[in-house]
Amino acid sequence: MTTFEYRFRSPHFAPEDKGATPPAYKAKQIGDVLYEKDVAVTLPDGVVIHVDVFRPVEGIAAPLIGWGPYGKHGHTKYSVNFPKAEVHDHLISDYTAFEAPDPLYWVPHGYAVINPDPRGTWYSEGRATYLSPEEAKDFAALIEWAGTQPWSNGKVGLSGVSYLTSSQWRVAELNPPYLAAINPWEGWSDTYREVIRHGGIPETSFWSYLPGRWGHAVTEVEDLPLESDEREFFDAYWDSKRSKLERIEVPAFVCASWTDQALHTRGTLEGYRRISSEKKWLYVHGRKKWAHYYEPRCVEMQRAFFDQFLLGKETEVSDWPAVRYELREKYYVGTELPARAWPIENTNYVPLYLSPGKLDETAGAESTLSYRPEDGEKLVFDHTFEKATDLVGHMALSLDVSIEEGDDMDIFVAVQKLDVDGNIVPFAFYAQFDNGPVALGWLRVSHRELDKAESEPHRPVLAHRRALKLSPGEIVPVEIEIWPSGTHFDAGESLRLVIAGKDIYDYPKPSVYARHEDLRNRGRQTLHMGGEKPARLLVPVVNTSHENAI
Repeated sequence: MTTFEYRFRSPHFAPEDKGATPPAYKAKQIGDVLYEKDVAVTLPDGVVIHVDVFRPVEGIAAPLIGWGPYGKHGHTKYSVNFPKAEVHDHLISDYTAFEAPDPLYWVPHGYAVINPDPRGTWYSEGRATYLSPEEAKDFAALIEWAGTQPWSNGKVGLSGVSYLTSSQWRVAELNPPYLAAINPWEGWSDTYREVIRHGGIPETSFWSYLPGRWGHAVTEVEDLPLESDEREFFDAYWDSKRSKLERIEVPAFVCASWTDQALHTRGTLEGYRRISSEKKWLYVHGRKKWAHYYEPRCVEMQRAFFDQFLLGKETEVSDWPAVRYELREKYYVGTELPARAWPIENTNYVPLYLSPGKLDETAGAESTLSYRPEDGEKLVFDHTFEKATDLVGHMALSLDVSIEEGDDMDIFVAVQKLDVDGNIVPFAFYAQFDNGPVALGWLRVSHRELDKAESEPHRPVLAHRRALKLSPGEIVPVEIEIWPSGTHFDAGESLRLVIAGKDIYDYPKPSVYARHEDLRNRGRQTLHMGGEKPARLLVPVVNTSHENAI
């Protein structure tokens, strides 16, 4: 039972605005694939939703479901397509729904692909809520429907990217009958912390863009912008949109990336770390998420997993390491390595102490540095590695800060890699960009209170329960979570820490990206370092053997 009331609004778009037509069942054959369009499925409360089913013309199949609000139609229809993200047309058919499995690949291998329009989206009945407990129950009902069809083998799998992953976390926590395997491929698990309020700073671009993509309907949809504006702090509403990961027991092949800073990186890795599944595998890459999901090698990995748990075949999965991760060197250059756990076993968290312009292994004398965010000023600290070093996992930044004006402070943090000549090394970033950071972190200082039960030295977790405002001249300690990354530094290469009062990486609109434009910085702000207030960056050093590359 929820302890709040959803806020609803009229749809952002009518389906016909995008060229869609009302549902009318039809079936056609595409080679050996039977395509059933607009199959009506009645949910337990009598609401009817519509799904498209692709299955073999003859014989039984294992159902694969990609649950999301973008529309069950193929990605080329109704102006729903992949933005600049290197998803090549020859790797997917026109019947591939946005971020979902390609039915013309999967059906010949013994699967049925089901693309739904969830409650309240497009022409499905009811009112839409997003990543809610109610939506999870609807998803569970569709899993039961798929598992009991006469053409089904009774073992249902889930796949897909982004929302289609976040919805997997939510339904898998219910452990519904017939669910046999999940493949979460990059998706957040805590909407509040990972999407709408990074470190307490409101995200003002991507989140406000999403309702227009999710809000095609003929009924009413959840008013996400209104609810976000009304709910600054983490409450029962936001808890209802956080996955209860420990309840998940189904076999899982989880894919994360280092590249989705400010969207999926943290939540996917938290998903793998926290789920209770006895059979689970993690793959972390440094590429662009949509493109990598459809790469032939990755599709074959997905199929090996589903073949084993849905079709009962013995596959290479039995020999997979529990964790495989890409150790990045630069854009699309890296080495895949095995590990036994996440975080990587035997990680050594090493402090690097801040002093003006530098990161040192020992704390220096007491000093201060000030900057004025409104003038675009920022602070830079460099550390050059004397020997080859691999950093894999969370970083955490501990600071003492003060302000001269106002009552709050917004801090933005970026970690970068520099080559031996001092040039910034670029990385893939946010599905579309080629010149991103190693990692990012954020903090609105009034949100600095930690959730002590959840926090670890390398992974501070904010409570977000109340505002602790500042007074001019008051010095307060803060802990800033920096999202996970995996990077190799050769001897002579450097790590750069950048501290600023606004987004350090930004791209011209209308590029889809996480932006933070509602800021509280005023006047000059100061970092206190050394002496009794040793500011430090905690970095995760791992001992890797490149001879074990996969």
